[in-house]
Amino acid sequence: MSYKQIYSAWQNDPTQFWAEAAAAIDWTKKWDSVLDDSNAPIYRWFTGGETNTCYNALDRHVENGRADQHALIYDSPITGQVKQYTYRELRDEVAKLAGVIRAMGVEKGDRVIIYMPMVPEAAMAMLACARIGAIHSVVFGGFASKELATRIDDAKPKAIISASCGIEPARIISYKPLLDQAIELSDAKPEKCLILQRPQQTCDLIAGRDIDWETAMQRAQPVDCVPVAATDPLYILYTSGTTGQPKGVVRDTGGHLVALNWSLANFYGVKPGDVYWAASDVGWVVGHSYIVYAPLILGCTTILFEGKPVGTPDAAAYWRVIENHGVNVLFTAPTAFRAIKREDPRGELIGNHDLSSLNALFLAGERCDPDTLNWATDKLGIPVIDHWWQTETGWPICGNPLGIEQVPIKVGSAGVPMPGYDVQVLDPVGNQVAENVIGAVVLKLPLPPGTLPTLWQRDDLYIQKYLSHYEGYYSTADAGFKDGDGYLHIMARTDDIINVAGHRLSTGGMEEVLARHPDVAECAVIGVKDALKGEVPIGLLVLNAGVTRDSAEIAAEVIQMVRDQIGPVAAFKQATVVNRLPKTRSGKILRGTIKRIADQTPYKTPATIDDPAILDEMKAAVETLGYGGE
Repeated sequence: MSYKQIYSAWQNDPTQFWAEAAAAIDWTKKWDSVLDDSNAPIYRWFTGGETNTCYNALDRHVENGRADQHALIYDSPITGQVKQYTYRELRDEVAKLAGVIRAMGVEKGDRVIIYMPMVPEAAMAMLACARIGAIHSVVFGGFASKELATRIDDAKPKAIISASCGIEPARIISYKPLLDQAIELSDAKPEKCLILQRPQQTCDLIAGRDIDWETAMQRAQPVDCVPVAATDPLYILYTSGTTGQPKGVVRDTGGHLVALNWSLANFYGVKPGDVYWAASDVGWVVGHSYIVYAPLILGCTTILFEGKPVGTPDAAAYWRVIENHGVNVLFTAPTAFRAIKREDPRGELIGNHDLSSLNALFLAGERCDPDTLNWATDKLGIPVIDHWWQTETGWPICGNPLGIEQVPIKVGSAGVPMPGYDVQVLDPVGNQVAENVIGAVVLKLPLPPGTLPTLWQRDDLYIQKYLSHYEGYYSTADAGFKDGDGYLHIMARTDDIINVAGHRLSTGGMEEVLARHPDVAECAVIGVKDALKGEVPIGLLVLNAGVTRDSAEIAAEVIQMVRDQIGPVAAFKQATVVNRLPKTRSGKILRGTIKRIADQTPYKTPATIDDPAILDEMKAAVETLGYGGE
């Protein structure tokens, strides 16, 4: 069947569509209802059904012929280690770890916070919680104590699983002092902490509370999977940048299994037995969905990579992993490819590696500029797919469904909507806008399986934050437009649409132009306050490695490019070169923070920022353009 036929099949009978998809999952008890809308706008999927995520990810594959296939490959250029686990080995380790967690007093429905680096034990901890019906909440390793404490107080975990340290290319991050301080700051106190001692830096344990991982595993008794309700939470994931009242995205068990299994096969074009690599972190939603869960649910080999796209040791790090492990599909963020392109603009390092196993590259996490997508397509000679989704949805909203058919790629577009998603573009009062007109991108309710049913213990906050802007719709907070072929173009966050003298303009469209300049590696366009026009755009440029031209000349050239390609209406008259842009650890550029610096409005250093010192550099950069000064 074609994409259009499959999408139409979903539109015509959504419950039948998802019932058929659910047949690929092993259930201990079949559901009573595919979709329960009795408490709308809070919808639930597969009510009455019972299953277990860990069983579907590990045990069933051991029982059905994949016991000796690699389930997980850990590749760490930072420590020089490569470890491989078969499905049988991973199942056995997880079953023992589940025994350890249960011996710590954790039962079905209890919460467990996981605060770990990119090591196999992080994935094992997630799966072990799922095995006994505990709800895990992964907090990105190295988050500051105050942010961790906020999450502890909201989730109220019975236990915390952590490690002595995380390892970056140039430094070791001591996790244990951060954890101890977070517990001291929090009102909710975990009863036990399980600590993995890494040889690069060990830590002291607190008697009576802290348990040594290795010692506990030596004594552990393995436990079997516990059936849970399809509507029981599998995990809570707090959205990045949370301040004040945390927003804990809930992922339920049954819908998550069904959606991830369907999406990996039909969207990413992956088959059981393939090697799939999502180059992300388990602390982010990509790590949950497409490092740990989806590849194992489908019966693939997943790569867990403790490294960087550049610097571990160079811009060929990805190519080595693909060659060494026979990766079939790679999923990473556009920022990773911009970093690679900046260090190796001609792609010369690619030729040193055999990438014949690689069938496709998927990019997501922030808007992919056409220049980066074209560069990757040209250098790799395979389909390069930009796609769009969110922490809240857990799996792709729009893209190119390679597992069904490769619809034509439109550079600059996030692709076509996936079954389950009725994507619409509305004006501020809720009317659909015309083709090629920018508006608020929304999803018609109900959302499909695998998306958030609510926020942790806060139905009211879920409705307020996501469902109250347009009745009957989920607000994505992204802005964009649909073209005449139904392709969605995500141009910016809603807050990044700027109003220049009454003209609504997309900063993303201007960034597209800037990125086409041959000397520009990456860029950001920010709308800043202007007494005459309301807002005007300014550009921040990061140049390719080795560029020695005068930065003022380059700035003048990109200003002219915007004038030529968008027009004088954009009022784009100022740009400056910077060494780097402030980003989250997952690679998103912190445009909102830069804007607040330029507008001289109060801001809080985001908890997810990669390097807080860069904000001083941003202040200096915008001051050179006449903004942000005292």
